[in-house]
Amino acid sequence: MSGDNPRYRRYRGGSSPKSGPGDDPLGELRDLRRSERGQPQTPERPSRGRANEGRREDASPGQGARERAGERPGRQASRRPSLSPRRAFRPSRPLGRRLAKWFFVWAFAWVVLSGLLFLVSAQFNQAGVGSGVLGGGATPPVGKSTILVIGSDTRPKDSQEPGARTTGYGLADSIMLLRVGGGKQTKLSIARDTIVPVEGHGNVKINSAYAYGGPELLVKTVEAYLGVDINHTMQIGFSSFPGLIDAMGGITYKGSCVISKISGGYKNGGVTLRIRTGERVHLNGKQALALARTRHNDCDKSEGDLTRARRQQKVLGSMKRRALSPIGFVRLPLIAWEAPKTLNSDMAGPRLIATMAGMALSSSGKTRVLGTESGFIPDDLKRREVDRFLAG
Repeated sequence: MSGDNPRYRRYRGGSSPKSGPGDDPLGELRDLRRSERGQPQTPERPSRGRANEGRREDASPGQGARERAGERPGRQASRRPSLSPRRAFRPSRPLGRRLAKWFFVWAFAWVVLSGLLFLVSAQFNQAGVGSGVLGGGATPPVGKSTILVIGSDTRPKDSQEPGARTTGYGLADSIMLLRVGGGKQTKLSIARDTIVPVEGHGNVKINSAYAYGGPELLVKTVEAYLGVDINHTMQIGFSSFPGLIDAMGGITYKGSCVISKISGGYKNGGVTLRIRTGERVHLNGKQALALARTRHNDCDKSEGDLTRARRQQKVLGSMKRRALSPIGFVRLPLIAWEAPKTLNSDMAGPRLIATMAGMALSSSGKTRVLGTESGFIPDDLKRREVDRFLAG
């Protein structure tokens, strides 16, 4: 293989030192291939500047565009994919994850709305108690606080019940101590017929202290009798209690047999209850109130105030389960608006909502009732029940 034969001349990249500015470094290689195919060789190319002038004068716009794109005249343009950067493909999130995200956003907004309604309603329904009587105690749900829950038997102004009291405080229909916080909740109901010393009135039934001096005198009486410091009060009235139950959509109750007629029964504009033993029934606001007030049960003539106190605690437990159920969550804004109207308290909105949260998040202990059929409670029994209440 001779190096003089032009057929086998090796091409060396780059331009020769002797080549001019218009020389094509690949011209010899193209001429060699054309000579092998019998085609005429490429004529001498003009200089770069003159070639550009000729291209401007003779080339058509389309041909100039193809030449600028690297295509030769007479040859079909090859379409190359664009090398411009594109956004990386990002697969869409599964539908379930997107729905879960929007559900949590909606749930959070729903809770915030309910909290605002509760705070606004609490501002209009805050009940004052005498200065220096209440105070102290930590804030639930972390700290513990002792609350006196009072159920008043004052009837609405349009009540037609014989002997019903429509003004003032009236007798305390139920008296219950509630200790909540620290993840626990204990309740101690005091029988309304318990005989205790009341300031300025001697030894009388404890429920009359509320009628004599309102929540202030009742707080002083309970503290002196049990030796327990009371931090706050909640007063529940008959007129507003059904509204809270109806805001929940009613409650579900299951217990022993109850047959009673409240406020004259159904025929006289009141409520008649018939609940069988072990039967699960759904009660509206008026029916739940009638159940909580039932003292004389035609199913069991031996029942009295102690049985009613236990039944009232079961009603409160049913309300708690309803509020924490899915239906309760859907109706949460209605419940938040009605709750401060029913639970008239000395606590301001933030502390009251913290207490309600502590009640909802804590476990309920065993129902405890302090009382005897005679109304007189031995000191050892009283001390034992108080110790159990404070230890919870």
